[in-house]
Amino acid sequence: MTHLSTPSPALLGWAGRALGARPCVRDASHPRESSRVFQLDLPSGVRFFLKVSPRPVMYERETLALRHAVPALGAGRAPQLRASNADHLALLLTAVPGRPLEQLTLTPAEEVRAHRQGGALLARLHTAGDLSGPRRAEAEQALQAAADGAEDHLRKAGDRLTAVEQKLVRDLAEQLRGLPPLPLAFIHGDAWERNLLWSKDLRQAGWIDFERARFAAAVQDFVPMACGTWADRPDLRAACLQGYGRDLMPEEQYALKCLAALDAVSCLVRGPKLGDPEVTARGRRTLDRLVAGVFA
Repeated sequence: MTHLSTPSPALLGWAGRALGARPCVRDASHPRESSRVFQLDLPSGVRFFLKVSPRPVMYERETLALRHAVPALGAGRAPQLRASNADHLALLLTAVPGRPLEQLTLTPAEEVRAHRQGGALLARLHTAGDLSGPRRAEAEQALQAAADGAEDHLRKAGDRLTAVEQKLVRDLAEQLRGLPPLPLAFIHGDAWERNLLWSKDLRQAGWIDFERARFAAAVQDFVPMACGTWADRPDLRAACLQGYGRDLMPEEQYALKCLAALDAVSCLVRGPKLGDPEVTARGRRTLDRLVAGVFA
């Protein structure tokens, strides 16, 4: 797919009709080929974002999340869905105050506050979805599905992993299958500092990018942060879980270790494919920590 710096005329026309005015457009995509996000500024000064999902499944997941679960986070804490267009896989979203944590220089106290609020918002999200019928079945099978994907990721990663690392991942994937039932939730699916916003003026956190939202084990939402920021900042882990309202159960903590191994392999496949060195580095560092026995 060729990255476009502006929406197509048809897509921009749809957005203008939905907003009732012709917006000024700026490319706000992440620096990778699959990202297509555009900032739309209206003459009134109100800002929206136009997001084009890279795949139908991501469009469907984000649309479901924005319609049925994300409103539970509250005004200004997540995007609101203004309109959607299945033909273009496009979502027209309200702006959320603040900027991603990874783009900000904050004091340690501000970082703790942001992670505490982020955890509290995840707690709201986790209980917002209708966990019944096939959705419960989907959530109950989530860990099994994660384990089932290990071999495919290992094959795609190839020689990016040593033989020792490959065996470790296979062992942890197998142990994931044997864990007892864990708490279920409607999860964000990509909860890390790229998607956690902080407004310095409002002293308020918010979450964006719900294209990986789904019904799963609640612990699965903590994998990106456990494999990223929390490695060096146990105080941020404590703050997030304090906001969440509980610590992880021992079985969840072990599941987190197993899931981290799978996430690492996925990152070593996805990062190079998307041209995202940050994702690639996350995967390599996680594997190094697991092999060294220091992942916690």
